[in-house]
Parts: sequence; structure tokens; C-alpha cells
Amino acid sequence: MFDGFEARHVDAGAARIFVRHLGQGPAVVLLHGYPQSHVCWHRVAPALSGRFTVIVPDLRGYGDSIGPAPDPENRHYSKRSMAQDLVAVLDAFSIGSAAVIGHDRGGRVAYRFALDHPDRITRLGVLDMIPTGEMWERLDAPGFISGYHWQFLAQPRGLPERMIGRDPDDYLEHTLHSWARVDGCFTDEAMAEYRRCFRRASVIAASCADYRAGATVDWELDRADREAGRQITCPTLTLWGAGRRGGFDQREVWQSWCAQPVAGRPFDCGHFLPEESPGETLAALESFLDRT
Repeated sequence: MFDGFEARHVDAGAARIFVRHLGQGPAVVLLHGYPQSHVCWHRVAPALSGRFTVIVPDLRGYGDSIGPAPDPENRHYSKRSMAQDLVAVLDAFSIGSAAVIGHDRGGRVAYRFALDHPDRITRLGVLDMIPTGEMWERLDAPGFISGYHWQFLAQPRGLPERMIGRDPDDYLEHTLHSWARVDGCFTDEAMAEYRRCFRRASVIAASCADYRAGATVDWELDRADREAGRQITCPTLTLWGAGRRGGFDQREVWQSWCAQPVAGRPFDCGHFLPEESPGETLAALESFLDRT
């Protein structure tokens, strides 16, 4: 799926980040979401590598990255900690700044990176997600049902880990297929990789810790930024699947977080844009990355 890409691990201190990379030119980092790995970009990353230095990592604890043990304060899997991993990745490649594109949880890392390290980011892309605090505060009854995993994965004392661990393949496949709207969007090769990684108890634990952080420290950081009037200063693009949240213009939400006008539009698909609409996703990203 990533022919020609080189693979390596980057020491990020508390984490060891698995990275694939290929290409020359301006740097672009592609971040994945839950419950996937860097593999979600397999239909987009190779095409971008013709003109950009493409870096595709697994978030700490996900895929083949090794993360720390979860902590009671949920800081080890906060998006601030994950954004610091990205600093280590860029440093390992001697890259001063990069465009960062994130889907789902990767989008949360991406916008936290933009807020915490504005000098290291040139452009921000967020796919099918809004800021964590906005997500919690906008949930209504339909949202609590369709987004049940936000509450479930954040439950304490290992409850979701034990339940998912009894049949991780079934939980993974239910999650992927219930959020997608395009039949056959997940290739056999990609699904095999998702199953391989998600069967690990450490990946299940890390992903639950990620969501516990989303319900606590990440939300607190968002509130603090809003109260301080901090904004994302780089050009920002948002893309989302109309098949899942059709009546919801995500540009309006992101505009309140950004100092520059936010670009973007919905696609006729579900949650997994890089796999459900890879051609449209690639075209939108290329246009955004080329914009002067």
C-alpha cells in the first residue's frame, strides 16, 4: 500500500513513533483517526509524495507506535502530548515547519499542534471533526447516540478495554462500517492492518486513554484557549462527510477558532474521507497546499 515509502521509528521521549515517509518538496504530515492507523492514507499519500515530502505517522499508542502507560490525569494521551510527538518527528527529519492534515483524532492533534506550536505549522487541515470542547458542548440526543463511543471509551477502571478486548475484530468492524457510507471503501489489505493492530491490548488501552483525555484535559485546554482568545493563525481547511453530518457546516465552527478565513466543503460520503472519497480528498488537499 505504501510502495517506495521508507519506514522508521522516531524516539519522542515518552513515546516511540512509527513513521512512513517519501518524497521531496514542502513537508506534509498526514495524521489518522480512531480506530485506524497511518494506513488510512494509503490512497492519498503516494500521490502527494510526487510533489511533497510526505510523512505519515501512527499516533502514540496506535498502529505500530509505542506509547506510555495511561496515567490517572489523562495527560499521557492528551493532544498536547501527542502534538509534542509531532515536534520530535519534524526534528528527526530536520524539518522546521510543515503542513499538518488530520482526520478524526489526528485532526485533534493537528489543531492542538497549531495552537501550541504556531511556528512549526504552515497549513492546517482537519477532516470530519470539530474542536473537542465544541463537540462536547454541542451534543444533543441524536449526537449522544451516534457518538456513543465518546462516552463509552472514556469510562473509568478499564471497562471499555475489557469489553472491546473480548472481540476486538467485531468492535473494529462495527465501528468502521457504521461510520462509513460508501460500500467497499476499506480494502482487504487495509482491513488486515487495522485488525492486526487493534487486536493488541496496548492499542485498545491507548485509544481509550485518548478518549479519556478528550473528556478531561483536552476539553480543559480548549476552554483555556477560548478564554485567552488564542486562535489558529495559519491557513485552515476543513472537509467533512455530508452522509454522516449533512446539516452541519463545519466551516462556521472552525471560523471562530481561526484568525484567517476557513476554506472547505462537505463530500458525499461518511466519516472516512481518505478511503471513501480519496480522489476528492486528494484534489482538495493539493489545491489547499498549492494556494499562495
